[in-house]
Amino acid sequence: MSSVNAGPFWGNGPSPGAFYNFPGSSASAGGAVSARTETPGEFGTQRSYTPVTTGTSVVGLKFANGVIITADKLVSYGSLARFHDVDRVYKVNDKTIIGIGGDFADFQFIKRHIDQKVVDDMCLADKNELKPKSLYNWLTRVMYNRRSEFKPLYLDIVVGGMQDGEPFLGHVNLRGRAYTSNVVATGYGTHLALPLLREYSENPTAYAGLDKQKATELAKSVMEVLWYRDCRSDPKYSQAICTADGVQVDGHCFVKQNWNLATMIKGY
Repeated sequence: MSSVNAGPFWGNGPSPGAFYNFPGSSASAGGAVSARTETPGEFGTQRSYTPVTTGTSVVGLKFANGVIITADKLVSYGSLARFHDVDRVYKVNDKTIIGIGGDFADFQFIKRHIDQKVVDDMCLADKNELKPKSLYNWLTRVMYNRRSEFKPLYLDIVVGGMQDGEPFLGHVNLRGRAYTSNVVATGYGTHLALPLLREYSENPTAYAGLDKQKATELAKSVMEVLWYRDCRSDPKYSQAICTADGVQVDGHCFVKQNWNLATMIKGY
């Protein structure tokens, strides 16, 4: 054959190097606008206002001599459970850890800047490191600045670590609103995890005896509840623990599932 004709499957497809216009969507005079771009069009500059690839709950807990942050490893594409092995908890340095909920592309953007700050500290070699409270304050300014420019980063960030020998735990959201607490949760965990965590944090006797082992067990039970109740969660999760001895990151944690209750549910 001297020429190849496009079949019916490709007849409505994009030309090489172009984007596909999904059925029901329309492109403005300036062309199709992707989820994370700013393109001048018929109605002016259009910005993203809906996160696309997102992670769900992040849970943080202070204990007697450290901080633990946990998050499952699922990143969803809309309502599709698309990426099942993505770490959303990271070590920044030996004093600071961070957990991310929300749009993962936005986190990849801001993480490059955080990594560069760590590299700058290493290059200066002045024995000063990025401390958790410094990172927390910097993130509040960045998030509020982007919100004020109507270009928010769709993130819920949990920052933890050891600040001058004391545990630190804080939360920053896409509007730059920030607070510190003994327990922090984002997403669906705000409704399901915080009540379980506050049974310890608001009980002075129980909280005083909360060591690293008990905090790890408590975090595991919270992640189990989130797996049962949150349809955007996953049984695999990662956790980071920061103490005076340094940071430990475990990316291979797994919820011990128990579905025996299902045998008690009968159909109509």
